[in-house]
Amino acid sequence: MSRSVVVLILLLVLLVGGLFWLSGRATERPQTQVEKSVSLENLS
Repeated sequence: MSRSVVVLILLLVLLVGGLFWLSGRATERPQTQVEKSVSLENLS
């Protein structure tokens, strides 16, 4: 095989491996509710 074919196959393997690695990462975080105190002046 020529060198360019080997480099192309290597790049494709790295790309597919990177996509699998990124898809396996847990990026979702549970939402946390933040309560703020509101002064009575802002309610009217």
